[in-house]
Amino acid sequence: MSDLLVANSVSKRFGDFTALNKVSISVPNGSIFGLLGPNGAGKTTLIRIINQITMPDEGKVLLDGHALKPEHIRDIGYLPEERGLYKSMKVGEQALYLAQLKGLSKSEAKSRLKYWFDKLEIGDWWNKKIQELSKGQAQKIQFVVTVLHRPKLLIFDEPFSGFDPINANLIKDEILQLRDEGATVIFSTHRMESVEELCDHIALIHKSKKVLDGKLNDIKRQYKTNTFEIGLQSNNKDEVIKAIREKFEVLPATFKNLYDDIKLNVKIEENVSPNDLLSFLTSKAEVHHFVEVLPSANDIFIQTVKNN
Repeated sequence: MSDLLVANSVSKRFGDFTALNKVSISVPNGSIFGLLGPNGAGKTTLIRIINQITMPDEGKVLLDGHALKPEHIRDIGYLPEERGLYKSMKVGEQALYLAQLKGLSKSEAKSRLKYWFDKLEIGDWWNKKIQELSKGQAQKIQFVVTVLHRPKLLIFDEPFSGFDPINANLIKDEILQLRDEGATVIFSTHRMESVEELCDHIALIHKSKKVLDGKLNDIKRQYKTNTFEIGLQSNNKDEVIKAIREKFEVLPATFKNLYDDIKLNVKIEENVSPNDLLSFLTSKAEVHHFVEVLPSANDIFIQTVKNN
């Protein structure tokens, strides 16, 4: 898979403060790329450089193999965390204006807006002013004007802010659909459950430096601890637990299980397979629950930041 966007050793300083320190990322074509980090890590600075709102002091950014140029702004759709709609303008008037700034003709903009307004069932908002809408409603309008010109690269900074769960799920499905239709997405958020659901690749920036980068599944494999949740039933509970403790490392268990007769977390050595563990357990008791404990994006985020 080729890379749509590449940042090579990008640095940015504001006076004595270093916002980015030689950060490099590669965003594969057709992927959803999670750009993660604590507040103040440098994520927004990198996004602003990609959007040519500010320029790097060192390094360069390539879009589709070419150094960023002003005309590339039409290939990018950007939904900032701080929304930028004009509150006193009518929704339709504003959407048309912003669409034409991205290079669409008025007739093409009207056609595409009708498609999105019908799809999201917001057609009756056309003559309302932004200030008459709720935060979530205004967010829908901002989403539409971000994707309307069908850019190669979409950048969403906290796109679910202000949405209730139903509308957050609606926009999540639209983002996945845009990805499936060929768009590449950079997704910046503090909601790690959204990272789990959406992202193929992630990069974590902390204190201006990239500290983690790669496919999310590969990173999960690096952070896993070969620990399994097990739920068992047996008439000889104490004997079974004793046998397990003699052969494996047993850790505290907090998972929920329908059968609480025996509930343990068991860690195995690298040379022991999950099948070996399962075979041992089935020889001692009735197995009702057997799940590998995989690190969540949230676990990885917290551990990496603490370690750095």
